[in-house]
Amino acid sequence: MRKTSLLAIAVLTSVGLLTTASAGTAAASGTEGSKGATTATASAAASCGVTWGSLPKAAAETGNRPLTNVRTGRHDCYDRMVLDIRGDLPASPTGYQVRYVSKLYQDGSGNLIKINGGAILEIVVTAPSYDSETYEPTYNGRGGKPLPGVNLTGYKTFKDARFGASYEGTTQLGLGVRARLPFRVLPVGDRLVIDVAHSWAS
Repeated sequence: MRKTSLLAIAVLTSVGLLTTASAGTAAASGTEGSKGATTATASAAASCGVTWGSLPKAAAETGNRPLTNVRTGRHDCYDRMVLDIRGDLPASPTGYQVRYVSKLYQDGSGNLIKINGGAILEIVVTAPSYDSETYEPTYNGRGGKPLPGVNLTGYKTFKDARFGASYEGTTQLGLGVRARLPFRVLPVGDRLVIDVAHSWAS
């Protein structure tokens, strides 16, 4: 019986239906671990207090390595957007300005870009979507269109993500979110990470 329970726990853990912490609880009790999973979820929810705030965040760096990809992910307390910056050039910090705006206007043209969601984050980075020497595209975003390969179905906070423009050595993105929620910006090597919390609750 115990061997059967342990096998079930291993299968559930491998497909992501049971956390490692819950699996440990289940193994110790000889149950299927549903109570342990509930406890783990409650603990995660209780630890979601953030102190990031919703004011603009910026870094005045001068790096101009190009943008190569934008991807997103879901986490317990926040939704995450990651901007990948090309790493085969001499390292130089990527500058950024991330702020809430009432409407998103495309850099250069001034055209209004419609974005779904209760609030809009404008993201501008000193990473063009093209090679600054050859002018060959490094990221295939199109003005006003959804970001290539980004599917936000099932996200708690992210509602829409659109390309603004690549203009004068910068790239502009628009991120539609559920409401004006706390966010943070984390430069991590050849990436720029933007997290938006699911709520203000601590």
